[in-house]
Amino acid sequence: MARMLDYYSGGQWLGSNQRFTDLNPADSSVWADVADADVSAVQSAISSAHKAFPAWAALSHSERAHIMIAMADEFKRRQSDIVDALQAEAGGWFGKGMFETGYVPEVFHAAAASNYAPIGEVMPSEHHKLSIAMRRPIGVVTVISPWNFPSLLTSRGFAFPMAAGNTVVIKPSEETPFTGGLIFAEIADAVGVPAGVLNVVTCSRDSIQSVGNELIENPLVKGISFTGSTAVGRQIAATAGAHLKKACVELGGKDALIICDDADLERAVGAANFGSFMHQGQICMSVEKVLVQQSLFDAFLKAFVKRAGALQVGDPGKDKGNVIGPLINDKQVAHVKAQLDDAVARGANVEVGGNVSGRFVEPTILTGVTPDMLVYQNETFGPVVPVIPFSTDEHAVAIANDTEYGLSSGVITQNERRGLAIASALDTGMCHINCSSVNDEPHIPFGGSKSSGLGRHGGRWSTETFTETRWITMDRGARPYPPVF
Repeated sequence: MARMLDYYSGGQWLGSNQRFTDLNPADSSVWADVADADVSAVQSAISSAHKAFPAWAALSHSERAHIMIAMADEFKRRQSDIVDALQAEAGGWFGKGMFETGYVPEVFHAAAASNYAPIGEVMPSEHHKLSIAMRRPIGVVTVISPWNFPSLLTSRGFAFPMAAGNTVVIKPSEETPFTGGLIFAEIADAVGVPAGVLNVVTCSRDSIQSVGNELIENPLVKGISFTGSTAVGRQIAATAGAHLKKACVELGGKDALIICDDADLERAVGAANFGSFMHQGQICMSVEKVLVQQSLFDAFLKAFVKRAGALQVGDPGKDKGNVIGPLINDKQVAHVKAQLDDAVARGANVEVGGNVSGRFVEPTILTGVTPDMLVYQNETFGPVVPVIPFSTDEHAVAIANDTEYGLSSGVITQNERRGLAIASALDTGMCHINCSSVNDEPHIPFGGSKSSGLGRHGGRWSTETFTETRWITMDRGARPYPPVF
């Protein structure tokens, strides 16, 4: 029986005459019936957050930190149920759900810890004033989160701003309204977060445009956290800029894994297999190009094909051994299939996989991929990856940088000095030596360059984004004024 899910505003659960269905992507069954909030509902949630802001910001840093820790504990208590929901609502493998639900409490812990860090500095003054630069929360922050790692990416978007004293309004993806939003409303309600501090509004795809505009343009909103596609992120950043609002947008990627001729083969294959196919490749920092030095190419490809071919495809809710679950919806399947068909039509070779059945796409490895193919140019966000040979380190860097994106990257080499030189030449916000491009920790500066985003989520970087710097001085009577005054 489908769940009935309402939205959460001002500390209350509110229904709606308009509803939308939340489907299990594996079998299209209705997992939940969800309230479809309209613009007036969003305005009310923002107003509630605005009213709650002064009292929340006035709490001591330790009081807010304790609340974040309580939310972490409550999330951990519900881990088993949330893993089930991540499988049913988002099509995730059991292991992916365990990772995500283990990660989220650490986000809250890191946010709580950030409250004990310095919030300013004392600066020298020409006139012997006490001159202080300090940070304070900005007010209402809206969080628009995606469906691929819904709990992780939503928590990352709101935990640090909320810990710093801001109030939040979350709009989760219509594909994952529970695991990307309403679960946090339930947790906030359970641990006694003051009414209005955390609000969650859910809406259907038909309402996204009007609801999204309100979440950005409403004059009470002072900051926007967005994780999603580059096309939408550009619009959000542009609109926020026009209204002089702070925004942190983490967008798409076309990440490369560079495997040098001195790489440990086993490590390289593991990094490629995990980075390319974890959660069906539906990760912003998935490996989307595997670049292998020519002398290692044949040996690597043989091992990679064998490893990828062993990954089990199927409904993760029915068998924990099904590592490759469904893509999130038919639109995403069509996008991935279009890239695959285009590559084959232009001469690429399918080394393993290539079959599409409903929303299930086999882990697919391509060779013979050239720059004119869609799979080379565009973000795939699916379990299809080209393996491309390179001659020199400079050649590898050129291929990796040959994209509008610049999110993450990986370099596999036993020479760390060489790896650091390659990493320094890559146009990415992040690079991981002897690991895949898929890496994240709650306290680090997560984000990209070029079309992969603006700003950084995580740790003090998130706190800096969603606070403002103020200069305050205390004069001790030493500054003279011109005699005419």
